[in-house]
Order: sequence, then structure tokens, then C-alpha cells
Amino acid sequence: MIISTTPTLEGKKIVEYKGIVFGEIVSGVDFIKDFAAGLTNFFGGRSNSYEGELIEARQNAIEEMKNRAFQMGANAVVGVDIDYEILGSANNMMMVIASGTAVVVE
Repeated sequence: MIISTTPTLEGKKIVEYKGIVFGEIVSGVDFIKDFAAGLTNFFGGRSNSYEGELIEARQNAIEEMKNRAFQMGANAVVGVDIDYEILGSANNMMMVIASGTAVVVE
């Protein structure tokens, strides 16, 4: 499965558009990660706990999008966009959405 942020694929011809496809992940941040991030915020530096959570959520959203495109009969997804949102009453939930257009290329 080819995944691209561009609307076309160099050297490939789009022969069929299957439709818009999404992959959504909602991930909670636990107390330990929140505490560690708070220390990083206080002392400065990068928050590895949040970065790891973000990377994993993004990869899972892209994988879910790929699976849905495959189920539609596509072999590529073009125009991919990744969106991030913070949810929950305590802002302790993160939503990552990967979206794009499922296509068949030859």
C-alpha cells in the first residue's frame, strides 16, 4: 500500500478513485506519563513520554486508514493529512485522525 501526502504518485497512474478513507485513534495519557511530562515542562527539554504516545497514535491511525483503504479495494492512499486534537474534561485524551483518498494505481 502506497501512502502519500501528495495528490498524485510520480510514475504511477491513478485508474480508480475509491473514496475518502479515515483512520481514527483516541488515546489516553496515564498519570505516570502526565507526571513525567510535567517534570519535563518544569525543568525543560523534550517530553519523551508524550512524544512516544504521539508517535504510536499516529502510526496506529495511518495503519487503520491503510486497512480501510485495502478493504475498499485500493492499493494506495493519496492526499494524506494527519490531524491532532486534545479531548476529555481534563484534557487527558488525544485523538489522531489520518485521512486521504483511497485509489487504485497501476
